Amino acid sequence: MTHTLSHAKEMRHAPTDAERQLWSRLRATRLSGWKFRRQQPIGPYIADFACLEARLIVEVDGSQHADSARDAARDEWLGAQGFRIMRFWNNEVLENEDGVLVTILAALEPPLPNPSPARGEGL
Repeated sequence: MTHTLSHAKEMRHAPTDAERQLWSRLRATRLSGWKFRRQQPIGPYIADFACLEARLIVEVDGSQHADSARDAARDEWLGAQGFRIMRFWNNEVLENEDGVLVTILAALEPPLPNPSPARGEGL
């Protein structure tokens, strides 16, 4: 755990451009009041961004993550702990930041209930 924590601290000091850009929009509850942490240790892993309240992890990946068996095992372990994982490519964040944020927000917000038809209406 100590190694994971020190590694997370190192990673906070050297973010990628995409991580830096996304963090500027997620930090300080800027995304509709949701609190995110960056480079958050969770078990033996470090999540790029985590909203612990919603049990949502957001990963920003470069090409080294394409078809990664290690990422699949990591996602499986985190999923077994009750986390949902969203992955975005670096270029998605850099070129379509608003779209990425809308997608993240949709995963955070519970869907609106379908109202039942008014009395006497319906099928």
